[in-house]
Amino acid sequence: MDRDAAWALVCEYVQNENLRRHMLAVEACMRAYARKFGEDDQRWAVVGLLHDFDYEIHPNAPDHPLQGSEILKDKGVEEDIRRAILGHADYSGVPRDTLMARALFACDELAGFITACALVRPDRIATLEAKSVRKRMKDKAFARAVSREDIIRGAEELNVPLDEHIAFCIEAMRGIAPELGLEPPSTGSR
Repeated sequence: MDRDAAWALVCEYVQNENLRRHMLAVEACMRAYARKFGEDDQRWAVVGLLHDFDYEIHPNAPDHPLQGSEILKDKGVEEDIRRAILGHADYSGVPRDTLMARALFACDELAGFITACALVRPDRIATLEAKSVRKRMKDKAFARAVSREDIIRGAEELNVPLDEHIAFCIEAMRGIAPELGLEPPSTGSR
């Protein structure tokens, strides 16, 4: 499946703009990691873009992503892409036995947490740094739905130091800040 087809699928199944933005953020992180690791960036981007496409219709475990995987299978999406998406949910029982699957797990929760961190800053993601994200991770009340344990474990499974992983994903997301709604607000009058 190419990127255009993946985006069409997202638009068909996902109406929530914030969920779409999350998938775009994970896509950006996955594309950047594919390039870093010398992998197929189009394929990795599609995995990031599609990983939560079924969340609105199947918001509860284990339906998400198990039911979504069946939809993808029916649409002819390759098994390695489906397995990586299944592996981002521990309860699926599908091991993260590829670099692509480990990267998806590592980027998913972190992208959401970076977004939360950026949204409370006056300049959004423009000057966000890893140390600020790490500081926010200590505040259990901040973005409480985001698993800090998954963020830490994701970096470990990817074999990338946590601060480096955070900085890398911030930079990837910064590259598409307008699409993510994370550009600094305009200074003009309202």
